[in-house]
Amino acid sequence: MFGTDEKTQVTADLIKDGTEASFMKDVIETSKTVPVIVDFWATWCGPCKTLTPMLEAAVLAAKGKVKLVKIDVDKAQALSARLQIQSIPTVYAFFNGQPVDGFQGAVAQSEIKKFIDTLSAMGGDDGGLADALEAAEAMLSEGAAVDAAETFAAILAEEPENARAYGGLVRSYLAIGELDKAQEFADAAPAKIAGSVEVTAAKALIELARQAAKAGPEADLRAALAKDPSNRQVMFDLALALHAAEKVEEAVEVLLDLFKLDRDWNDGATKTQLFTIFGALKPQDPIVLKGRRRLSSMIFV
Repeated sequence: MFGTDEKTQVTADLIKDGTEASFMKDVIETSKTVPVIVDFWATWCGPCKTLTPMLEAAVLAAKGKVKLVKIDVDKAQALSARLQIQSIPTVYAFFNGQPVDGFQGAVAQSEIKKFIDTLSAMGGDDGGLADALEAAEAMLSEGAAVDAAETFAAILAEEPENARAYGGLVRSYLAIGELDKAQEFADAAPAKIAGSVEVTAAKALIELARQAAKAGPEADLRAALAKDPSNRQVMFDLALALHAAEKVEEAVEVLLDLFKLDRDWNDGATKTQLFTIFGALKPQDPIVLKGRRRLSSMIFV
C-alpha cells in the first residue's frame, strides 16, 4: 500500500495541469515513452466537471500505462487555436509525439475504459512491435516500400487491428504504385480501426493519388488561369496538378483562394478537397494548421 505522500506523488506523476509552455515537455516528449491523454476543459464547462474526474480515475486505475494532462482552454487560447479545439470537453491522445485518438463531449465510463485500454496496449510490452513499426516507417521514408510492406504485414499478422501498421501497409502499396491493392486493403480495414486517424489518412492519400493520375499539365493550367483569373474549374484543376507535383502548400493556397471566391462552387467541392488534403497529412503539419485557420476565418466571418 502507498502512504499518503507516496500516493500523492504517484498521482502528481500521472495527472498534471498543463500549459502552453509545458505542452512540448508534458505531452509531446512524454508521449514518446507512454501514451498521454490531453483533456481540454474550462471552469464554466458543465460536462467537463463530469468527464474530468472519470478520466482521472481511469488513468490512476491504469497504473502508469497512460498519463493525463489537463489544459484549461481559457488559459491556453493560442494552443487551443492551433489544435482546432472548437468545443469542450475535447480529449486527444498522443503517442510517439503524434495524436492517435480522441473524442469530444462527455462519454460513458465504459467508453473511457475502452479508450484507455486501447492506449495502454500501445505503450505496454508489445513484443517488439513498436520497434518494428518504427523500422517499417523508416524503410518507407527511405524508399524501401516493398520491405516496409512486408514488415507492416508481419506486424498485422501478430496484431490485426494495429491501426498504424494497417495505415502503413496501405501507404506502402501506394508508394509501390499498386493503387488498386492499396484501395482493396483500405476498404477491408477491420471495423475497430476503419475510422482511425492512420487508416483515414491512408484513404485520403488514395483519393489524392487517383486525382493525380488525372491532373492536367501545370504549365497549361497556369497559362489558362492567367487569361481568366476567376475561372473556378481551372483553379481547381491547377490545385490538383500542384498537389500531384508535391507542391502541397501551394495547392492548398489555390483552393483557399477558390473558396474565398466562391465557397459554393460545384456543390462545395473546394472545401471537400481541402479536407481530403488535410486528412492525408498529420494533424500538426504546419500546412494543415495554417490552412484550417484560414478556412475557419472565411467560414465564420
